[in-house]
Amino acid sequence: MKVDYHVHLEEGPYSLSFVERTLKAIEHFEPIKGERHTKEWLIQSMNTIANRLSETEYSKWWLDLYLQEALNKGLKEVGIVDHLYRFKETRDYFRKYMDLESKTIGVRQLDWLNKVMVRNFDEFITMIDSAKEEWERNAVTLRLGIEADYFAGGEKELSDLLSKYQFDYVIGSVHFYNGWGFDNPELQEKFQEYDLVELYKNHFETVKKAARSGLFDIVAHLDNLKVFNYRPNEDLLIDSYKEVAQALVEMDVATEINPGLYYRYPVKEMCPSSRFLDILVDYGVLFTTSSDSHFPNDIGIFSDQIKNMLLERNVSKVATFKNRQRIMKPFHQVANNAL
Repeated sequence: MKVDYHVHLEEGPYSLSFVERTLKAIEHFEPIKGERHTKEWLIQSMNTIANRLSETEYSKWWLDLYLQEALNKGLKEVGIVDHLYRFKETRDYFRKYMDLESKTIGVRQLDWLNKVMVRNFDEFITMIDSAKEEWERNAVTLRLGIEADYFAGGEKELSDLLSKYQFDYVIGSVHFYNGWGFDNPELQEKFQEYDLVELYKNHFETVKKAARSGLFDIVAHLDNLKVFNYRPNEDLLIDSYKEVAQALVEMDVATEINPGLYYRYPVKEMCPSSRFLDILVDYGVLFTTSSDSHFPNDIGIFSDQIKNMLLERNVSKVATFKNRQRIMKPFHQVANNAL
């Protein structure tokens, strides 16, 4: 069973690198004709980007590229999520728990939030739900999810937000430490202010609280704090790894193997690390598989490697979801060593 339960349709801010990455993704499916870097090629490229921005990430044309790549890679289930901070309805939640006021990072984070919080829940949910039948006709199950940022103390507000919508599953993630978005490349200098061992241990305390909150079906990329390679000796984190594993097992919450940091960030390592993965497996934590893709050509990326990582550790089933109910499915349902 080959699945990808962590797929995004878009994420700002809308920089020139976003334009370049979007064009690369489109050309994976629809190559621009002619010699590259000629004036004619540039005009065609600009027209392609203009069409993409006009169609938007919630267009059938854009979503069809995801379906095409799912078929190309033999995916049988795809779960599409969006970050909670993309939705205008969540502004009060993020204003309360993010640092949006300090002179050091607050102003920059407020600017970032204003640039990425551009959508409404209804348009996202309607888009995915309306596509499920067509995907099913193509023998690919499409699921609707959300990736929800967890803040310790914000459980009631988050529960109220999530209860208004019918998701197939909810991913919990920790992207902030005391209001600081630690995976924002423009704010990574703040790592230098902390003792890294203390920082990591405190981060994992928040991950444990997320697992025990009862809000999530999956807790994502458990050790994503390593994103920019600020990390202590891993020997000093083993106890925290075990405590996170225990919390996930106690609450019957799954996690994922997520390659997002491996192919998109400086650390070049999947989440969790190999040692962390060994501990999670030893404790009996359940896994789903993901790409953390933000463009259609990346869905299912590294799925064979991820499958092998789990099979080598005698993990033979993958977690899937429908209507907030987990369904464990064996890898071997699809032949030819597919995940």
